[in-house]
Amino acid sequence: MSTLRTLLLVIASLALGACAGMPKTDPLQVTVAGIEGLPGEGLELRMLVKLRVQNPNDLPLDYDGVHVRLDLFDKTFASGVTDARGTVPRYGESIIEIPVTASVLRMLRQAMGFFGGEPPDKVTYELAGKINRVGSGALRFASSGEIDLRAATEPPSPAEVSTPP
Repeated sequence: MSTLRTLLLVIASLALGACAGMPKTDPLQVTVAGIEGLPGEGLELRMLVKLRVQNPNDLPLDYDGVHVRLDLFDKTFASGVTDARGTVPRYGESIIEIPVTASVLRMLRQAMGFFGGEPPDKVTYELAGKINRVGSGALRFASSGEIDLRAATEPPSPAEVSTPP
């Protein structure tokens, strides 16, 4: 019995040592760097979303596959995947391109919410996904914010318009 106990103690010690030896990493910073249109099929809107991935860690991130989901007003608007491979350098950044699909039916359902009243001044969004690390599982990311629709649709005030001398 003492041999079994000693063996279990050695295995537990090795397991704890392995966990302690794993590097602690800071979360990735992922933002939308750009969006371009792609040809779609039938009732879908296709876009190429360019994600800027910043790695604030001392180790490079080798990735193999990315998934992203974009929610508007707390409802899924679009999602996409890519089997792209690459590396985000240590203390560096990379652009990862992901084809994303939005259903026209989802867009219509969200637009129907506007007909009950005035269109909103701001649109809240959430971007979530995961980047699959080569050999060690996935890193999840999320970011959120608001888009001010008034700033995008209103003309500048006279004070903001300057005339050349």
